[in-house]
Amino acid sequence: MLMLGSASLFALMAVCIRLASAQLHPFQITFFRSGFGALFALPLLHGHGWQLLRTPRLGFYIVRCVLGMGGMLAGFWAIVNLPLAEAVALSYSSPLFVTIGAVLFLGEVVRMRRWSAVVAGFIGVLVIVRPGSDAFTGGSLVALLAAALTGAVTISIKSLTGSEPADRIVLLTTLLWIPLSLPAALSVWQWPHAGTWPWLVLSGALGTGGHFCWTRALRLADASLLAPFSYLQLLIVALLAWWIFGEPLDRHTAAGAAIIIAASLYIAWREHRLAHERRQQVAPATSVEPTIWAGRRDQ
Repeated sequence: MLMLGSASLFALMAVCIRLASAQLHPFQITFFRSGFGALFALPLLHGHGWQLLRTPRLGFYIVRCVLGMGGMLAGFWAIVNLPLAEAVALSYSSPLFVTIGAVLFLGEVVRMRRWSAVVAGFIGVLVIVRPGSDAFTGGSLVALLAAALTGAVTISIKSLTGSEPADRIVLLTTLLWIPLSLPAALSVWQWPHAGTWPWLVLSGALGTGGHFCWTRALRLADASLLAPFSYLQLLIVALLAWWIFGEPLDRHTAAGAAIIIAASLYIAWREHRLAHERRQQVAPATSVEPTIWAGRRDQ
């Protein structure tokens, strides 16, 4: 239920961003989404106090937030300038970039089956963007840049969750996004009209709510189990884009999205299988040779 809630909230946030873009540049929308998102995240201080913001890894948070801000700026630009369903479908290529980044930066070993899934996923991307055709635009590349930066953020979150509580990650991230998004917003600044403010407030509330549900869901179940529910976002966005903006779901987008989702689900399933195999290997060793295995693990 939490993952379904997260997917629904992020889908509605995308619609609010598109509605706010009738007056404002995506860079300004990013700033207001960050500001209102931080405001709605402040209740996380309840029960923790201001010590929730104290962390020995502030530098790492800043790097993570710079990457996240780049992804948000590119992603919001894509939502405004591409058909909504296409922008969201391309965002689902993020797990493909995570796999590549895990090899380059985390030293993970990825074997043939997962590499095959990555290749299949990028074939799905090509089906959507159709390079060389009249349908191909630079906006598709911006959407892919957003997906790549989101993949980098995912890798950084994997590192943070090992030592940092989920509430700190959500709150500190949203607070750091405010100053990081301000320079880009000032470059295109204009005051929002009265009719634009509700969409800006909603984008912050929905974004923080979606992030909150997502982090809680990941504490209760494996990512491989939750991944299929996250793809509900594409269905909701496609229906709302058709209903509100009159955007039909392009058959190339639908076909490419199906390939990307299938490849991403296979990668998630393989991650689950490998993690299960590692746990099975650790359990017997810890019960028979606890001292020896502890030494190996430390190495």
